[in-house]
Amino acid sequence: MILAEKFDEFFSERIPSDTARGQEIQERIIALMEKYEFSERDVFSTRLALEEGIINAIKHGNRMDLDKTVLIEWGITKEVVKVVIEDQGEGFRLEDVPDPTADENLERPCGRGIMLMRAFMDVIEYNSKGNVLTIEKRRGDE
Repeated sequence: MILAEKFDEFFSERIPSDTARGQEIQERIIALMEKYEFSERDVFSTRLALEEGIINAIKHGNRMDLDKTVLIEWGITKEVVKVVIEDQGEGFRLEDVPDPTADENLERPCGRGIMLMRAFMDVIEYNSKGNVLTIEKRRGDE
């Protein structure tokens, strides 16, 4: 999924549909960003997006099915961190996700994670099936 040669460091791990394992991967990525001295703002933004993306893959994509896995690949340079999260679910259509800012959806939880990822990340893309999320954070100006 990610071309490893573009990055100073590159990792790929397949985890079970277990949120604790997802948290472990999230912390590894955050530690790597800190090693590369990304700003606190960049780290915060990425942590939030990783949590949303990984949890969505486990809960919504794989429906917590322990027989299914989530593939997480990440690469980093001094300028960018890129993460690809792939679940084994049926996928979804992004246009079917309700707008969380619409009056009728203000009290509904769906769609907020995607909205937050869009607000905090430089790139957020889904494949056409809707089971692969790519997020990217470029080093900010701080």
